[in-house]
Amino acid sequence: MKKLKGFDKLIYIVNSLTAFALLLSYVLPYMAPKQFALLSVLSLAVPALIIVNILFFVYWLLNVRKQMLLSLFVLIIGYNHVFSLYKFSSSKNIDDSKNISVMNYNVRLFNAFYWIKGKNVKQEISSFVAEQKPDILCMQEYRPHDSVNFVGYFKYEKLSGKRVKNGQAIFTKFPIVNSGSIEFPDTSNNAIYIDVVKGSDTLRIYNVHLQSLRIDPTVEKLANEDSENLIKRVSSTFKTQQEQTELFLKHKKECPYKMIICGDFNNTAYSYVYKEIKGNLTDAFKSAGNGFGRTFDFKFFPIRIDFILVDESFKINHFKTFDTKLSDHYPIMAKFKLGK
Repeated sequence: MKKLKGFDKLIYIVNSLTAFALLLSYVLPYMAPKQFALLSVLSLAVPALIIVNILFFVYWLLNVRKQMLLSLFVLIIGYNHVFSLYKFSSSKNIDDSKNISVMNYNVRLFNAFYWIKGKNVKQEISSFVAEQKPDILCMQEYRPHDSVNFVGYFKYEKLSGKRVKNGQAIFTKFPIVNSGSIEFPDTSNNAIYIDVVKGSDTLRIYNVHLQSLRIDPTVEKLANEDSENLIKRVSSTFKTQQEQTELFLKHKKECPYKMIICGDFNNTAYSYVYKEIKGNLTDAFKSAGNGFGRTFDFKFFPIRIDFILVDESFKINHFKTFDTKLSDHYPIMAKFKLGK
């Protein structure tokens, strides 16, 4: 660093701080938010930290400086994090008749309060689902409405609220033989589940919606947000998410069937709650996704907080994130078949 002058010295200081933050983030999935609440907030910034460190590496490489080794070293150590941010998966010719297709979609109350102007969101989402024809559809922030009609599906929903009834719903083309809800205390968020029959198999489908971060992603709102209050609020939310995850895991542990977990975790794939919920399941995006796989409309960097996790015995043949702007979330869909 002694040979660096002026601007380059400042760049290297910032580089060192971001490299350390990224290195620290690698252990966050193993640190319970109840004990490390403030540190757990860093998990939201991991995508940005990866991108920034790649840019620092390129900067020093182009300037033929050995300082490039700092970010390169940290990126290599966390290669699993790096390669889960952006995926390159080859296209496969798949026979849909032999696959189960599962879609997850946070529909934001079907635009009940007109966040999106000039669109008939309810009808467009209905048309989108009808076009994609998923065998199983999990929705968060679902609100029943006469104009929202998914033909040919069995349905299980769990709603709460007085002024606006909303909650989670699962639609399926397979017969439902069992259903229920895992109640989270003092919130409208929860997890619901159904058991369906597919051939000779009974499958468990979970729809999980963890506590919301209550972050407005617009530039104007974030600029006016007090950073200290924001961090405290998010860290408190992460503690609540851990409590909700613990309730869910108790239920999951008793499940005797192969399972599919869908949902909006309101947290990233670099978080403690994601690691705990995923367990030994397979993340469909990591297996067959392409690109950044962002699922939330955040202006600053790609963020993936919606997931489809499936039993390891399933062969995942396809995964897609749709660039469909009818909510603050993007729909995702996976296709897989039973057995390898």
